[in-house]
Amino acid sequence: MRVYRSIRRARTALFAVAALVFSTSAFAQSGHSLVAAAQAAAAQGSAQLDQTGATRSLSMDDAVKLALEQNLGIRIQRIDPQIQDLGIGQAKALWTPTLTSSLSRNSVSQPASSVIVPTSQTGTFGTGIGMNQALPWGGSYNANWNNQRTTSNSILNNFSPQLQSAVSLAYTQPLIRNFSIDQIREQVQLSQKVRDLSDIQLQAVVTGTSRAVRNAYWDLAGAIANLKAQQQSLELSQQSLRDNQKRVEIGTMAPIDIVQAQAEVASNEQGVIVAEATIKQAQDNLRTLVLDPAAPDFWSVVFEPTDSPAFAAQAVDIDAAVRNALSQRSDLRSAKNSIEQSDVNIKFFRNQILPDVNATVNYGTFGIGGSQLTPVDITNPSAFSAVRNIISQRGYGSVLGDVFSSAYPQWTVGVQFGYPIGRSVSEANLARARLQYQQAQTQMKNLEMQVAAQVRSVGRNVQTNQQRVRSAAASRELQERKLEAEEKKLAAGMSSSFFVFQAQRDLSVARVAEIQAVLDYNKSLVDFDAVQQVPLNATINPSQLTTAGAGAIQPGVSSFIRQ
Repeated sequence: MRVYRSIRRARTALFAVAALVFSTSAFAQSGHSLVAAAQAAAAQGSAQLDQTGATRSLSMDDAVKLALEQNLGIRIQRIDPQIQDLGIGQAKALWTPTLTSSLSRNSVSQPASSVIVPTSQTGTFGTGIGMNQALPWGGSYNANWNNQRTTSNSILNNFSPQLQSAVSLAYTQPLIRNFSIDQIREQVQLSQKVRDLSDIQLQAVVTGTSRAVRNAYWDLAGAIANLKAQQQSLELSQQSLRDNQKRVEIGTMAPIDIVQAQAEVASNEQGVIVAEATIKQAQDNLRTLVLDPAAPDFWSVVFEPTDSPAFAAQAVDIDAAVRNALSQRSDLRSAKNSIEQSDVNIKFFRNQILPDVNATVNYGTFGIGGSQLTPVDITNPSAFSAVRNIISQRGYGSVLGDVFSSAYPQWTVGVQFGYPIGRSVSEANLARARLQYQQAQTQMKNLEMQVAAQVRSVGRNVQTNQQRVRSAAASRELQERKLEAEEKKLAAGMSSSFFVFQAQRDLSVARVAEIQAVLDYNKSLVDFDAVQQVPLNATINPSQLTTAGAGAIQPGVSSFIRQ
């Protein structure tokens, strides 16, 4: 019986030893395969990044220069000033002189209406040319030159055919209403203000796009730095897995403890995969800002940033930035432009309620000629049927001589006066324009307060990020020392792998936090420069380029930190 028990115990011990050896071998093989898989995944990710297209080295300044040349939003906005130039030309076209001309042929037959006026046949051929124009100082003129040839059998005409030419000039000058400004001058001034506004908007688009490009560049550089940090964490976990496998092989560590190392490697692999995807997204964000979509390598080119987000502490003068923003911000300049347009409207409506007093000057001269007939004695009825002979000829040249020598001048000088009885439309328009002007002034003050608050907030964000960078750097250094201490304690048998892995995770978080802090600091400097020119929370251009608020973390960057 004792021999049987001894044999059974020996068999159990043998099975236990065999199971231990098998589990150790299995864990070792699993660990080696996991390390190889991680290395293959990292190599595959790098190969995918390299195979997407040609690599192009790109500095921050080069990226901004490319955007100024090829960004669709800027190219769209550059067309607007040209459109507004046409608007100014359209308004000024109302001052363009208008040339008119006429050509007519007329024939009239009238029955006899009395003894003196028998049946008559009259034919008229006329030509005319004229010009009229509204002048930039409010006046207007109208000049006409008319010529006419008339044939008639009427005894009342001394000439048949009769040649007639006349020149007339008329000029009207407003003296009160429409003297300093009229509807045309109002439209010209307003179109010029709109043209100035298009320049302001173009500058805002350029500044906003430059800011977006710089932030996208830093996002890409930060994503690449984050990939390196994730790869370092993966390498640490892989090294820990290899060390634990050796400890299991020599019997200083239980095989079950290697599972935690394998889990840590798998988790870090996921971090590397996410970091690589973030780089691809950052590449797309940057290329949509700086490249022409028509380029054949638009989606295949891979940018390699030559500038890395580094920490260089800079002092910021918030008060000076506020003063600069109050004079340079595009939204404030646009608001001032709107107030200036209201000033033009008020000036026009105020002028329109004045009395309408116009000075008019008319001058004319004419000449007449043709074939002069013998006169008719209306006291002798038989003379009506007598044949009338031509007694003289006066040609067209003589007629023009009378016209241009002012042989028979006519002129009129006068003043016209008009004033509406009761409340006019212009008075209602003036009252409404004044209320809108007061409203715009109040809105301007509110906007100035918001601009100052936003600049101060962005300036404080720069200062805060400076402190974050220093704190994150100190935290990373302490986590490195903590990991080193835990590894030494583990080697001395005074700690467990759990605390080593925890220290590795803490170091990974600290590294990513430092990268994020440096990235946020550089982006806050970009925002601090931009906030003095444009608002940071406004849509910049029609190509879906939207700026982020002060201190905001761009999409994709916050995913660097694994909780």
